[in-house]
Amino acid sequence: MKQILVISGKGGTGKTVLTGALAALAENKVMADCDVDAADLHLLLKPDIKERHEFRSGKTAKIDKKLCEKCGKCLAVCRFDAVSQDFDIDPISCEGCAFCSFVCPQGAIKMQENISGEWFISDTRFGPMVHAKLGIAQENSGKLVSLVRKQAKELAEKNNCSLVIIDGAPGIGCPVIASLSGIDCALVVTEPTISGLHDADRVIKVAKHFGVFTKLVINKYDLNLDMSKRIERYCDNNEVRLIGKIGFDKSIVEAMVEGKTIIEYQKGKASEQISNLWVRLQEELG
Repeated sequence: MKQILVISGKGGTGKTVLTGALAALAENKVMADCDVDAADLHLLLKPDIKERHEFRSGKTAKIDKKLCEKCGKCLAVCRFDAVSQDFDIDPISCEGCAFCSFVCPQGAIKMQENISGEWFISDTRFGPMVHAKLGIAQENSGKLVSLVRKQAKELAEKNNCSLVIIDGAPGIGCPVIASLSGIDCALVVTEPTISGLHDADRVIKVAKHFGVFTKLVINKYDLNLDMSKRIERYCDNNEVRLIGKIGFDKSIVEAMVEGKTIIEYQKGKASEQISNLWVRLQEELG
């Protein structure tokens, strides 16, 4: 079983559009959306949720008013000002350090695990999908990404699927690092701009640090041919395989408006280029 991760150094490069197109082209696969902070693959794949699970992570202090004697020790030691004068805990301000629970002489403060989000197993028109939603201002997106990947891999093994296609988060933070472990190939999507190249370089270096094989795709390459050539030179100088270039195609926007992948929408320039990219990717992965 192969695992392909689609990532980008920055947002807005077309990462999810490419992931959706690969989902339409590939056979015998499981999809996973690991951009848990701002998931949007479901907008294209329209999943029918079959299983819904809570994601618990981090802890928040809770004061038992029946035991509390209002001695003020918790108020004195909380550096985040999460304890009010009425001895209530503000869950937004509480960082879960548990110091207040240690100093409370009555044992009136307990640390309660947070419900930080949800994760789902769904059916789509292209096959099964594992995805998640991290709650607003909640922590541990990397932990949720690892959970989504684990469930997707187990689902693929259960269904005898030969491929897991993962839509990763942009940037180089915890969600991306959690997405990279054990991947067979990281497909980096960039755009022909200075920031596109800069941020692609950052995420490629992160992938190489973890020993992950990377390939690069230039999306909307024909909007700035000089910059696209500069990116090609970057690939030559850094031993990065440029596996495909996708031209600007307004039908991609039209397809997204209708909630379809570009492969389903019409057989245009971008659709053909992505299909050819997929053929090359299959050949190189073996």
